[in-house]
Parts: sequence; structure tokens; C-alpha cells
Amino acid sequence: MDVKRTEARFAAPPGQLLAKCCRAALDLPRPSRHRPTFARPELSGLIMRAPSPKLLRFAAMLGLMFGALPLGEARAANGLEMNFWLSGPRYDGAVADCDKALPTIATQFWEKESAFWNSSLKITGFSAVREVAFRPWQSDNIPRRYCTGDAMLTDGKVRKVHFSIIEDGGFAAYGDGVEWCVVGLDRNWAYNPACRAAKP
Repeated sequence: MDVKRTEARFAAPPGQLLAKCCRAALDLPRPSRHRPTFARPELSGLIMRAPSPKLLRFAAMLGLMFGALPLGEARAANGLEMNFWLSGPRYDGAVADCDKALPTIATQFWEKESAFWNSSLKITGFSAVREVAFRPWQSDNIPRRYCTGDAMLTDGKVRKVHFSIIEDGGFAAYGDGVEWCVVGLDRNWAYNPACRAAKP
């Protein structure tokens, strides 16, 4: 088929083209077919109507009345509620001695060094372990026993280790938890500077 004949066949004068496509697209002769139709025409005006000022004033007054109404005074938990773990923290202050945390520190130190720092360092022993403080702050804080001592490592160096034993500080608050820091090997600076944050 000849290209010129095809163009002449589909070509239209510019005025007719605008009248056919653009005007029809911009000025619709009838309402859009997406508008909802109502079985009852009297309800069609209620769809997106602004609330009247009277209705707004009534809603505001109702809100003020209920907001100012005293609903009762605050009370402590009753006996039934106490059975559902609303009793609050109850610490006995029964924290283990400093010597009980040493195996945990040695194991956790080896795990941290081998897993995160690719180091073969291990703690081979402890000496001069002593308590530094017990519950150094107010009595209603979580009970902690702060200790310090010397740790002998596999590299032949003796380093200070500062640690604390925390009541109910274990996994899921079961058993005592231990936080510790070996001076000079706090590689992630969790207790920086020089493990001072691990002391009381």
C-alpha cells in the first residue's frame, strides 16, 4: 500500500481534529460514569455535606462535659490485679559472692575474643578478687555487687578485670547476671575509658 495514499486517507484538517478529539475529552457532554447512582435521589445530597455549626457546637459541648466528668480517683491494684504481675519489683538483695561469677567471665571472655575479634586469648586464672561495693546507690535500685580482681591471660599478661553481679539480671530475668570488663581489652569501648563505666 502506498504511504502517501494512507496519510491522505487518515489526514483531517486541523480544525476538525481539535473538534473531534480534544473538545470531547475536555468538555464531557454528560456526567462521568464513575459518579454513584442512587435509587432514591433525595439521598444524593447527603454524601459529602459539611456538618452544620449547631452540630459542631453540640459535639464540642458533649466532649467538654465528658472530659470534665470525674471518672473516679486513682487506686492501687486490688488483690486480683496483684496476681497478674502488677506487684512491682521485689528484690531481696541476695546477690552471689564475687567468686561465683569468675567461670562466667572466663567463658564469655573466650567467646567474645574468638567470635568477634578472631583472637585466641583466654583467661587462665584470677587472683586478688574482692568486693568493691554492694548496692552503692539507693536501696530501691536493682541490687548489684561490684567486684574487681586480676586476670591472667594466655599471652602472659596480668590485667585488671572489673565486674558486677546483678540480681535477676540473667536471661529473661532468671538468675543473676554478670557484666564485666577486662582493662585494655575493651575493644568495642562498651565501658570506656579504661573500663571505668564497669565500676560503681
